[in-house]
Parts: sequence; C-alpha cells; structure tokens
Amino acid sequence: MLTISFQHGTLLLETGADPLPPGLEAYCRYDERSACHRAEALYYAPIITYLYRQQIPYRDQARTYQELSLTLHDPRPPRPYQLEALQSWRQGGRRGVVVLPTGTGKSFLAAQAIRQCLRSTLVVVPTLDLLAQWAEQLERSFACPIGMLGGGSHQLEEITVSTYDSAVLQMEFIGSRFGLLVVDECHHLSGAVYRQLARLCLAPFRLGLTATPDEAAPGEDSPPSELLGGICYRREIDELEGKVLSPYQTETIPVELDEDEQQQYDYHRNIYLQFLLQNRIRLDARQGWGLFLRACARNAEGRIALKAYFTQRQIARSGRAKLRKIWELLQYHRGARVLIFTADNHTAYKIGEQFFLPVLTHHSKINERRDMLSAFRRGDYPILVTSKVLNEGVDVPEANIG
Repeated sequence: MLTISFQHGTLLLETGADPLPPGLEAYCRYDERSACHRAEALYYAPIITYLYRQQIPYRDQARTYQELSLTLHDPRPPRPYQLEALQSWRQGGRRGVVVLPTGTGKSFLAAQAIRQCLRSTLVVVPTLDLLAQWAEQLERSFACPIGMLGGGSHQLEEITVSTYDSAVLQMEFIGSRFGLLVVDECHHLSGAVYRQLARLCLAPFRLGLTATPDEAAPGEDSPPSELLGGICYRREIDELEGKVLSPYQTETIPVELDEDEQQQYDYHRNIYLQFLLQNRIRLDARQGWGLFLRACARNAEGRIALKAYFTQRQIARSGRAKLRKIWELLQYHRGARVLIFTADNHTAYKIGEQFFLPVLTHHSKINERRDMLSAFRRGDYPILVTSKVLNEGVDVPEANIG
C-alpha cells in the first residue's frame, strides 16, 4: 500500500514493490537517497484528491493537523461583500486569494473562514505589529489560546500566528501541523524566499488576503496561483468608499528641490542613467533591477553608478523643501492625529530628529512599537513618523491625516 509521510517540507511516497500510480508522476520524482518518490508538501491536496478519486488505497502519515471545535464569539454579522468573498472561496475548494482594500475587515473575514474550515490554522503576517494585532483579534474571536511565532515568541497552538520570516525558518518542521494556511498581505509571496513558506506547508485549504495583488517585489513575478489559488474575489476601493470605508481625499503637493540639491540630483542621476544606457538596461523591464545590480557588480564604474542611483533617490526623498513643507502642513493641521509615512528609515529618522517626533521603523522592538501605537491612540503622541511599518493592515483608526 502507498504510504505518504512528511519530512522537512516534502512528502515521501513509499510504494514498496508497487509502481507509483501514473497520475502522481506530475507531482513528484524519484529520490535515490530515500529510495522512494518525493514531492513538495504543497502538492499534498492534489495527491490525496487523485488517490481518493481513483479509489487507490493509501496510508496517510503526513498530516498531523486536527479538526477543531470552535465557537466564534464575535457578534458582528459579515457584511454582504464579506459573505460573497467567503462563498467564492468555498466554491474554489477553500483555496484562493481575496482582494479587498485596507480597512474592509480582512482579519474578520479570515476568522469567519477559520470557523467554517475548522482545521488547525496558521496565519502568516509580514510584520511584528500585525503579529500582535492578529493574535489579539483571534483570541477575542475564539476565546482560545493563540500561538505566536516571531518577535521572541515560539508557541504553537491549534491557531497560530507567525511572521513571514519565522514561517520560512520553521515550516520544514511544522508544515504538517496545519490544515488551513492564511497569508495576510500575500503579494509578498512574490519573493523567492517567502514562497518557500507556502511550498513547504501541506495545508490543503489556503486563503490569501491582500489589497495590492499586483505589487510584486522588484525583479520578481506575481505569486504563482498554485501557492494559494487564484483570485477568487475582488472589490476595489471606489466600490466601498462611503459605504464601508470613510470618504477620503488624496492631494499631491509638488515640491521643488533647492538649487544646490537640484544640481546634485541631476549630476548623480545622469551618472546612473548613462550607465543604464551603455548597458542597455531598462529598470521598468522584467528583471530590470536584477540586471542592473549584476552589471554594477562587475566593475568600479558599475559601483559608482549604483552609489549615484541611491544618492539621487535619497535627495529626492528628503530634500530640504520637503521638510519645510512637512512643517507647514503640521502647522496647518495642528491638533489633528497625523501619520507621516516615508519610503525609507533614513528619511523617517531625519524627520524625527528635525521636528522632535517619535519614529517607528522595523528596527523598533515589539514592546516599543506597542507603546508608541498606544500613545498615538491615546493622543499622547499626536504625530507619528513611520517608514512602511504601518503601510499594511495595522489598525490605527484615530489617524485623520496621513
């Protein structure tokens, strides 16, 4: 009889003296070291489905996840679009990506999916702030212990929340323990490293959540649909504005560089653009960034071009005129709760130092982050500077200017 077991993020298919069922050849190959066929854990669901449909007997020693008995203690009913998303996800075999704007209750939707699926669940999130936020929300929703991986925590429960980094490191050991994999901000799976957390997990049921499904990392493709399933439901921000989301206004304020900064910007920009032209590289092309980095590594001219690229970018991001405009806006919105977002840590710290403001970056420890956010919510810190840490899903409803 065919026996399936889990080992280091892969499936071992041991047939003894029998040949491998022909329908499984697409998922695995023979491993001479183990004297059996081996497949990525990702293919657990299609392998089991094939064996079941073909009525081929097998022994499943791979899955160690449990069927759960859960009571959802959140009294709020799902909104119509959330019910539609859940229905589409179910119709897709409980696999797929739900695309909803930030602030539309993706974590609430995930709790509903966990309640419907009733399997041991791993929720993967990109930041430590979201790790704590998700754990707190799920504990309130189900009134049961919630495990945490990341930020110094290593506690596994039937419902566990992990950072991407911790999931990548631990998945080869824990990939059989979960039947439902929920990936928040799943566009991050475009990166080759983060994809491994989905490939090394055998969870047959998968839910991806994102507001920006096409936001792949530089030089990377969008996440393959086999990792989570394709997009099963999508609503855009303008469809929900004024109904679910508060009305908002986006204003672009052009700011010119000071004369000396403009000269430095043009000088360095010309160096790296000439390098791109000489090497026939387009940064907006597929794999363009990777080609640029490889070309820069070949010689001293390339290293000068790379340094020039980062110099001109930093000048554009944190010119003196921008800092003056920030001060002007802070005076205009005096008394408001303001979040200042930057594209990098250097600019965030520069703003914080110049205006004596608290700065939250990925370098901030989890307790420090929690204290800063609590102080902002209470109004002790009416202004908070951050570099992308709060870009994705962190609940800060008190902010009214960003």
